[in-house]
Amino acid sequence: MAKATGLSGFPEWLPAGRLVEQHILDEARRVFELHGFSSLETRSVEPLEVLLDKGEVDKEVYVVRRLHGDEDAGLALHFDLTVPFARFVVEHSGALAFPFRRYQIQKVWRGERPQEGRFREFTQADIDIVDAGHLAAHHDAEMALVMAEFLGTLPIPPTVILLNNRKVLEGFYRGLGIADSAPVLRAIDKLDKVGRDRVRTLLIDDAGLDAGQADLCLELAAISAEDASFVRRVRDLGVSDPLLEEGLAELAAVIDSVSRRRPGAARVDLHIARGLDYYTGTVYETQVVGFESFGSICSGGRYDALASDGKTTYPGVGISLGVTRLVSLLLGRDLVRASRSVPTAVLVAVVDEESRTESDDVAHALRGRGIPCEVAPAADKFGKQIRYADRRGIPYVWFPEAGNHTVKDIRSGEQVPADALTWSPPAQDLTPQILQGEGT
Repeated sequence: MAKATGLSGFPEWLPAGRLVEQHILDEARRVFELHGFSSLETRSVEPLEVLLDKGEVDKEVYVVRRLHGDEDAGLALHFDLTVPFARFVVEHSGALAFPFRRYQIQKVWRGERPQEGRFREFTQADIDIVDAGHLAAHHDAEMALVMAEFLGTLPIPPTVILLNNRKVLEGFYRGLGIADSAPVLRAIDKLDKVGRDRVRTLLIDDAGLDAGQADLCLELAAISAEDASFVRRVRDLGVSDPLLEEGLAELAAVIDSVSRRRPGAARVDLHIARGLDYYTGTVYETQVVGFESFGSICSGGRYDALASDGKTTYPGVGISLGVTRLVSLLLGRDLVRASRSVPTAVLVAVVDEESRTESDDVAHALRGRGIPCEVAPAADKFGKQIRYADRRGIPYVWFPEAGNHTVKDIRSGEQVPADALTWSPPAQDLTPQILQGEGT
């Protein structure tokens, strides 16, 4: 059989890396549920025309079709979790209590060119709040606060959530006399990737701006602040529009609220645009401090018109963590590591095959007390069984010799008498710990 070749864009973590990912997912569930978000999972496919109508992703969608038929050619794998959630809300609105709070941890698929931090299949962890008719503005700040709290529980470098508001951008552009903001937003969204000079060229050549308009758009994008002082700086640019003022007020309220609860967790950054066109107000992107060039690990925003049944509109706001993207950064830069690569805390040795039942009894008793363990696969010499445990990363070996059970910490060599009904490993050894790596 020929050696299997890797399939780019579809990551598969080794066991130690998977433990890091599971820790992130477990913490996400814990924090999200602590804030009252209910778990939800939606189907993996949506009608193709729905997906293509909700953002500039027509070249990134994976179409689904049966091998021996094409009747399902109108379906595609979802590229995010927001569009499926909006559809779910409309379909089940009669059974939901609004405002509805949900979290969703699921795979998504995009036909992108694989590169560092970008994948074709990856896991997202989303939280959203949706209401019927009107969604209170204070939820915009809540999204940032919940995500900042969650990220703060992880043993990773500090993060900062960058805030903007699409009304600020579109109102500013409208105040400049720019009729079509879409190409301007697309250009500004590329600032981190291609730089100011290239974006200025795009604004003039592709978006049709004159030099003065382009320069003012870039001056707006350069504004950043950790408080509401950005409002004065925007007004100093001399552009006015009612939509701009509305956006400035909303954005100031968000940064004030987040800074009061978690100082330093967020910053206003007016070059954040977000590429998907369903965002209508607050938008978020999140960077890991010291690794800004890696790009955003967590993003989202407010969408006032994404979900509607024709009679009622269901505005929402949400923020999404790119779990796979974050894990790739943490593992690729050695920012975190698992203390061991297996859940097993204890290997129960086997004296001989005739007494394997006694080893099984010890393992059964330990598991009944919540201690992860496994029984040695063969009754080899104890030295060989210890080496097996060492290769597996198992810290303790239990020796069930008749009338004299002992357990050995194979890292320190300490060996003590033990009873399967009372002995427990130290708390830090009971389960794998996720620790800071050498890259921090």
